[in-house]
Amino acid sequence: MDVFTNYLARIQNPQQRDCMAGLLQWMEDQFPKLTPRLSWNQPVYTSHGTFIIGFARARHYLSVVPEPQGIAHFRDTIESRGYSCSNEQICMRWDMPLDYHLLEALIRYNLKEKAGCHTFWRTPQPS
Repeated sequence: MDVFTNYLARIQNPQQRDCMAGLLQWMEDQFPKLTPRLSWNQPVYTSHGTFIIGFARARHYLSVVPEPQGIAHFRDTIESRGYSCSNEQICMRWDMPLDYHLLEALIRYNLKEKAGCHTFWRTPQPS
């Protein structure tokens, strides 16, 4: 988690800093083979050079970014657990506990779906 030390130190809100530190430690413990990096000034995790998940802080929520396909696959679950989402992000409010089961499902989904992916982002499928 050393890659995120300076990132965490810049978070002034103690609740958000503690939440983000706990999340990043959980990522390290649960998915030690993922490569952590700071991209776009936010924590991002990759596997074999392809994007798996990213996290960003907003004033009232943690933004979880698993790519649109992951959100579409889990949209009913996301909404049933009280989170709002767009096609690009899931908003997990700072005043609610993080749903680690949902995060794990999103990550495992991306790992499986992107196992043979050779690009950073999924290649858009023709409509």
